[in-house]
Amino acid sequence: MSVAVLVVTGYGWRYIGQLDEGITTTDVIVAQAEEQQGHTRKPLDGAIDILLVGVDSRTDAQGNPLSEEVLALLNGGKADGTLNTDTMILVHIPQDGTRAVAISFPRDSYVEIADGFGKHKLNSAMVRQRTDTATRLREEGVTDQARIDRESLQAGRKTLIKTIEELTGGLIVIDRYAEVNLASFYEVTKAVGGVEVCLKEATQDSDSGADFPAGRQTIEGRSALSFVRQRNNLPGGDLDRIVRQQVFIGALASKVLSTGTLTDLGKLDDLVSAVKKSVVLSDRWNITEFAEQMSGLVSGNIQFRTIPTGDPYDVWEDGNVLPVDPAQVKNMVRNLAVDPPKTTAAGPTTTAAGPDNSTITVEVVNSAGMPGAAATVLSALVSQGFRDGGARSGPQLATSAVRYPPGERANADKVISALGGNTEAREDDSVPRGQVRVVLGGDHSPADPAPVAGTGVGLPTTDAAPPITAEGVVCVN
Repeated sequence: MSVAVLVVTGYGWRYIGQLDEGITTTDVIVAQAEEQQGHTRKPLDGAIDILLVGVDSRTDAQGNPLSEEVLALLNGGKADGTLNTDTMILVHIPQDGTRAVAISFPRDSYVEIADGFGKHKLNSAMVRQRTDTATRLREEGVTDQARIDRESLQAGRKTLIKTIEELTGGLIVIDRYAEVNLASFYEVTKAVGGVEVCLKEATQDSDSGADFPAGRQTIEGRSALSFVRQRNNLPGGDLDRIVRQQVFIGALASKVLSTGTLTDLGKLDDLVSAVKKSVVLSDRWNITEFAEQMSGLVSGNIQFRTIPTGDPYDVWEDGNVLPVDPAQVKNMVRNLAVDPPKTTAAGPTTTAAGPDNSTITVEVVNSAGMPGAAATVLSALVSQGFRDGGARSGPQLATSAVRYPPGERANADKVISALGGNTEAREDDSVPRGQVRVVLGGDHSPADPAPVAGTGVGLPTTDAAPPITAEGVVCVN
């Protein structure tokens, strides 16, 4: 994703073209009907959904084993013969290409694995299918180990993709796949010169190699890998690790989108070289075309969420797991990632259960100077069926208002009603059609009447915790 958005200036074109020609690819996405007919679908003719996967492989993108020296440098430990997927993030980019929502799926999520493998930890989906496919090929008489490795890994990736799709209730169809491993993460972070993160407290962990002081600091290479891999000695364990991954990816995206990176030809050369050497992308992903259509993306419009999970417990075969309710995941994805239908002449409909808010996208701007206020209000509105248009900061204002595009006062009234009925409505031609912008001013109070926020959607439920975005530095555990 970071490489794809380099074309926000003209400097990126030369490098993106090189990437199209030299990247390692894998055939894991089922071809669209039009592709089978020789017509490639343009990604942003509709929304695009990318599955970003981080694996604990001790090989490079071409399958070559990492040397003992490199493993020692990365604190990678010994290969255990498996290929678990420790990071799984679904990146949803709506049709206009100007924002992105990244939804994390915890590795220990206890879910139904696709293709008949039953209920297990999500991070085992790839390795279960890979092992089964390798066994079947050998039983069929295949002796070419390179073929066995290639076909079994490809089958494992397909099962992981299908598992994520089924967990969303079919609302999401993944059409792009990107995979990084220990070496690729190291190379990419070194290429951009590191990113800035912030820790609430000093922390150490011998397993990941983490040894960080409290406060803001710039990390790259080995230290960056330790930062995103640590889960021991963290209050929330793997859930805290997910938050670290989110803030790091946000910081990385912000760094790549900055002028300092985009205009530094040396950094661009290093970045493209690192990606070509160590990142795997799905076939038929035209990076040049994708980058052109993503040129409107800015770091403040990248947001991070985590699927809802319950309290951990132990099961016989998989050990400690996180229970997941597929209905909650489906509801969350519907609110966060599924694009609203076009407004019809008849306008929004109502049902016996109340007004249909699903056609209205709401953006919340924090102009009140209260940390986390916008995210809290947005969470409350999403729980009422409105679509997530993002939360961001704005210049401080004295009074709150609900702003709407010309001719769409009815949508504003629905939002005002959901907030308790006490906010002023203002027509504003800068608000896109089909959207409503809630601006929180100095008169906003956390005690203002509002629906109870939904739980487990990765948004803060108090004003103390700001949301995770790609804008600014957020201090985490």
